[in-house]
Amino acid sequence: MKNIDLREYKGALRRESKAYRQSLPAEAKAKKDSAILRRLLALRQYQQASLVLTYVSTAIEVDTRELIRQALADGKRVGVPRCIDGTRLMEFYEIGSLDDLEKRTFGVLEPVPERCALITDFSKSICVVPALLYDLSGYRIGYGGGYYDRFLAHYPGYKVGVTYVKCIRRRILHGRYDVPVSALVTERYVNFLKSPALRRGSPRE
Repeated sequence: MKNIDLREYKGALRRESKAYRQSLPAEAKAKKDSAILRRLLALRQYQQASLVLTYVSTAIEVDTRELIRQALADGKRVGVPRCIDGTRLMEFYEIGSLDDLEKRTFGVLEPVPERCALITDFSKSICVVPALLYDLSGYRIGYGGGYYDRFLAHYPGYKVGVTYVKCIRRRILHGRYDVPVSALVTERYVNFLKSPALRRGSPRE
């Protein structure tokens, strides 16, 4: 394990996951996304949450735009991240609709601050976490920016990973301070996780 170059290791897994996602026919992806959404909405943690934090999906990610619409229809508050210029940090702003978003960092839709309120209280919330890959312990490989890693290190609420079955591995190498999600939702099943004790000598990025 000590001789593994983590950047190369994670880079190879990212490329593999992106290739799979890009190969999905639109109809097949839509069917998977719909199944994931149904399972997510059925979670007790979602139903009890008054605030839903979620990314806004790009073309290769599990769709969250319908989640945003449904959460708002359910009377929940919805928070979406906005990257802070010049840092690897992000803040969540409450949106009232998809019209409160603009294309910004990395071409991702983010809230327009002038239209939205900054969220500072995350009580009674659930966070839907993006990733290219997850493992069976809830650890993730994202896009490499570290924005969510920094946010999740201090986030007190329930963390849910949404992904496709083909984008789950038995185990992926993770850093000592990486924070796993509490549940994985796929098109086939929901896996509730107990965070394993972090082992000494875990590789760090």
